[in-house]
Amino acid sequence: MQSPPDVKVDPRRYFESVEERRGDYATRQPVCVYLETTNRCNLLCTTCPRTYAELEPPADMSWELFVSIVDQIPNLQRAVLHGVGEPMLVRDLARMVRYLKDRGTYVLFNTNGTLLNERNGRALIGARLDELRVSLDASNAKSFRAIRGKDYFARILRNVRAFRNLQERERADRPRVSLWLTGLKETIAELPAFVQVAAEIGVREVYLQRLVFFDNDAIGLARPDQALYEQVTREEAAYLETATELARSHGITFAASGGASEPGVSLKRQDRGSPWTLCRRPWTVMYFTANGRALPCCIAPFSQRGYENYTLGDATQETLQEIWNGAAYRSFREALLSDKPPASCANCGLRWSL
Repeated sequence: MQSPPDVKVDPRRYFESVEERRGDYATRQPVCVYLETTNRCNLLCTTCPRTYAELEPPADMSWELFVSIVDQIPNLQRAVLHGVGEPMLVRDLARMVRYLKDRGTYVLFNTNGTLLNERNGRALIGARLDELRVSLDASNAKSFRAIRGKDYFARILRNVRAFRNLQERERADRPRVSLWLTGLKETIAELPAFVQVAAEIGVREVYLQRLVFFDNDAIGLARPDQALYEQVTREEAAYLETATELARSHGITFAASGGASEPGVSLKRQDRGSPWTLCRRPWTVMYFTANGRALPCCIAPFSQRGYENYTLGDATQETLQEIWNGAAYRSFREALLSDKPPASCANCGLRWSL
């Protein structure tokens, strides 16, 4: 079965006509699904809520639950195999990728890169993974340890460089590999050096990712004062400009503001007073935790404490259609279209990092 075109090139393909049909009831099935293949992780990132509290019982998504969810979305165009954990800890990961690719689905996930050895890399190439996004978040070992909690910086660079070399030897143009840096006041000065690191290890795409944070009881570096949105100084803007020029000189694709994290959905600054109403996720995307809990999106765990505040269903107990147009989802959509957003959406829509 032929894979669909790269959705990052033409996001209109699967967000077409959403604006015309946004109401509390979704008239079409989702076209994108986030599957939290695991909520386990081997790092202790200071921008991640799972570092500070157990969000759900530790689990890998079972093969049975994975297949049950995927098979209920016959026209699934895009699958993202990550949540709050590290996907490469999951034994069935390559099998999951292959299952989705056999259905013609575009597949990607974020990884911290610590487990990207030759065996795992070959398995992902063989499974035909479309994108491998490496969340590095620093340009040097000192910053990496401060942000991500452990001293794995050199190992990750070796792993990614070796994987890119493997792709060149095997003439494998997929998965596309990219490096990601979370936009923090703490590290924005490192952005040009981050681009240089990407060039040195053979990565051709770099993205500056938005910071999402709790309004109350902020954790680690996920704090309002670390966000760049509406707070970029002239000096910080110069780092962005330098990074942009450096990327261009190396032939590297560089983008900021989270523009690549969700094609067609990223909220751009507008003068209207309720930017959260621009979001299309509740009409196009479903997110399931490793335990089967349905959440609004991948942003929710980072913007409001307590899954109980925004759980929309349970895939182990209900069909996806029952969840998709159940009372909780319809109420959530209605609130998103109102003058007061759901609490889990407020930071997402109002405080983009750039």
